[in-house]
Amino acid sequence: MSSVAFITGASSGLGRGLAVRLAQEGWAVGLAARREDRLHEVLADVRDYGGRGGVYPCDVGDKAAVQAAVAACVRELGPVSLLVANAGVGHRTEPETFDSEDVERILRVNFLGAVYAVEAVLPEMLRQGEGHLVGVGSLAGYGGLPKTSAYSASKGALINFFESLRLDLRPKGIAVTVINPGFVRTEMTDQHDRPRPFMLELDQGVEHMMQAIKRRRRSARFPWPLSTLVAAARLFPRWLYDALAGRVPR
Repeated sequence: MSSVAFITGASSGLGRGLAVRLAQEGWAVGLAARREDRLHEVLADVRDYGGRGGVYPCDVGDKAAVQAAVAACVRELGPVSLLVANAGVGHRTEPETFDSEDVERILRVNFLGAVYAVEAVLPEMLRQGEGHLVGVGSLAGYGGLPKTSAYSASKGALINFFESLRLDLRPKGIAVTVINPGFVRTEMTDQHDRPRPFMLELDQGVEHMMQAIKRRRRSARFPWPLSTLVAAARLFPRWLYDALAGRVPR
């Protein structure tokens, strides 16, 4: 029986591309997202490559729904050995229209959605003494950027959550990988016409993710020019960071 991957946010973008790529590598894939019709389209692509899969629609911000989706996946495909917590939403945070409910919604999906997914798969991984948890963050999680206070905070929380898990789970045989993409051409990025420095095509982003998963890397950041700049910016004095980050396209 093939190994089973459970992917949240699998209906489009990096999640969809990764699901098909994993199927090509022989994985059975559990596809989770809100849009059931789109998930069936992804499943059709998976089957075109001779892969196995299942559709498990859920809102990742709903703990009970995530638990039910994972349970259904286990019944149909088998125990989950790879979790890719990829689901995420973006939203501009404007000071003039600031609303804490918008912040809560983004944190619930981008951060707590990953937490709920980990909770659903971790007990069986601990019993088996093996498994792989992958959290998809963002380069935006390394520092606040204009108009992205909620999004940046959610991704920063995800990064630190998975890095802490990596330390706790390493002795137990469970690998943890944090993947932090920059700009990748997806439905989300196509909604805006502002400049996107060092934009990657979808297949390039998927390949970066796939290599990080196959090698069980602790972390991966891409594209390298932007990720290098972001990593260096963490060492800048705050006055210099503010001056440079304030010029990021909004």
